[in-house]
Amino acid sequence: MCITYILDEHGNPVQEHDVVNWLNWYAETANRIVARDEIDGVVISTIFLGVDHGCNGPELFETLVFGGEHSGAQIRYDTREHALKGHAEAVIIVMKKTL
Repeated sequence: MCITYILDEHGNPVQEHDVVNWLNWYAETANRIVARDEIDGVVISTIFLGVDHGCNGPELFETLVFGGEHSGAQIRYDTREHALKGHAEAVIIVMKKTL
């Protein structure tokens, strides 16, 4: 059974039990984008997943790297704060490879 979430007005995950409400909210891509950077053609994207992917605790956010040496690198987070910190760290790693 999937546990679905939406973000409240402050960007905090809130469990959504009504799948139709969740689908309508999720359909708006802008709702899910937490951070996105592009450095020399390498994209670092952090999004809100909307579904808990965790086995040992919630994993609701995800950073992915598209392109470059670290293409495919992925990490998931439990909170928006951790996701933003992880996104910033990914940006630094990619920047070091493009200098």
